[in-house]
Amino acid sequence: MRSATDAAENITNSRTLEIVARAGFAVSGILHLLIGVVAIRLAMGGEGKADFSGAVEQLASQPAGPLLLWTSFAACVALAIWQTSDAIFDFEHLPTKKKLGKKLKAALQAVVYAGLAITLFSFASGAGSDQGSATSNLTASMMKTPGGVALLIAVGAAIAITGVVYAIRGFRQSFAKYLRLPASPRARTAVTVLGVVGYAAKGVALLLVGLLVIIATVKANPEESTGIDGGLKALRDQPFGVYMLAAVGIGLICYGIFMMVRAKLAKM
Repeated sequence: MRSATDAAENITNSRTLEIVARAGFAVSGILHLLIGVVAIRLAMGGEGKADFSGAVEQLASQPAGPLLLWTSFAACVALAIWQTSDAIFDFEHLPTKKKLGKKLKAALQAVVYAGLAITLFSFASGAGSDQGSATSNLTASMMKTPGGVALLIAVGAAIAITGVVYAIRGFRQSFAKYLRLPASPRARTAVTVLGVVGYAAKGVALLLVGLLVIIATVKANPEESTGIDGGLKALRDQPFGVYMLAAVGIGLICYGIFMMVRAKLAKM
């Protein structure tokens, strides 16, 4: 049993898997950048879906769309496997409380990238769907189950809190400890600025999603729970919303660029 565990750990820590997993950060970056571009378009009165399904649709519409989708899918699967490996095998030398926190974070990251991989696969295989509609349908289904309302409120609160954590992580620059920052002061500053602005914008987007889930649940109106796209469009409808939406869009573009840089600089 021990030899099988060691073999699995060696495979998941291989150089080949690391290279493909790093590409997963870049894929996430491209998708966030595309969402940011759509957010700015919405702020200017245009149309579009400012979520991952909309971003993947844009990838699919390119001349090399199928190739982009399948390679992006492989990269996200590799990163999900890498994060799963971290959750299972790594951080054993740390104190129990810190070890559990690190393992839980890696497991959650694995779930996030597995979700991206599923979205990419659905479009690559020709079965793509609207993420906003899927979120509404899931909310409606959960409302009908025993304890579903309480669970949805808890999920919405968790997403909103995650958004706040992202923003704090950005302002505190705590993301820097996961990177091998470049030696050049100007390059180091550029990466740091991208991270601060990007994490803050990502935090706002997640906060909006969480609030929408809570509001839709309390009002028993699942149609209002429409994910990132719904959150950003709801922001646009507020006083000075177009300016705030444009700022969030710019921030998401910064986050996308930061994630592409992270593909090169991340400590794996």
